[in-house]
Amino acid sequence: MNSSKEIDIKDLEPVNLPAHVAIIMDGNGRWAKKRLMNRITGHEKGSDTVREIVKASREIGIKVLTLYAFSTENWQRPKTEVSALMTLLERFLIKERNEMLDNNIRLNAIGQLERLPKKVFTALQESINLTEKNDKMILNLALSYGGREEIVRMTREISQMVKSGSINENSITPELVSQHLYTGGMPDPDILIRPGGEMRISNFLLWQISYAEIFVTDTLWPDFSREEYIKILKDYQSRERRFGKVE
Repeated sequence: MNSSKEIDIKDLEPVNLPAHVAIIMDGNGRWAKKRLMNRITGHEKGSDTVREIVKASREIGIKVLTLYAFSTENWQRPKTEVSALMTLLERFLIKERNEMLDNNIRLNAIGQLERLPKKVFTALQESINLTEKNDKMILNLALSYGGREEIVRMTREISQMVKSGSINENSITPELVSQHLYTGGMPDPDILIRPGGEMRISNFLLWQISYAEIFVTDTLWPDFSREEYIKILKDYQSRERRFGKVE
């Protein structure tokens, strides 16, 4: 990543690509503040970066891209900001449908989706339904999502299965737990990327990122580029992933 040499998609090893990339999209507000703009302008610029990174992921051959778009804690932000974020989300969901269809991208969403405003929820479901047969990449939006809430939800589901007698406690395995998370059926993230420089995971995919390679960059999300993304993927390909074992 420190090299000045320009890196493009052709420099990546196709056989060593991450199957699942997860990104905490951080820094929209700080980007706007540095430019004496309001936070909403930062979120609007951040949505342009979403389009660029989704497009790059599809070209590279990433199978699953999960974007942390709105957390359960974000509901506590000022109502004006939450309302603007929901409007941006609805606009994105509608505007990007043709792009997803043209590029064979399937939209999925994880989180407490029932908390979304009705118009946003409807737009989300329509986009999910329209793209459900696409099979080249999954764009996975974490909306009203919290990792702890996800684990509590999974625990309740499995405890009900034990209570009903459909399984016993000895049947509870890591595989069963994974199946009952929002991401059931998807591979765990190989990479977690956090733009914005903060050294925390912010309640994101707590179970799933157990062995993810973590990359933190000081670049704020609106400035995060295709080039920097590719450099991170190239760096990932140089890492030795031992999963707790020795070489």
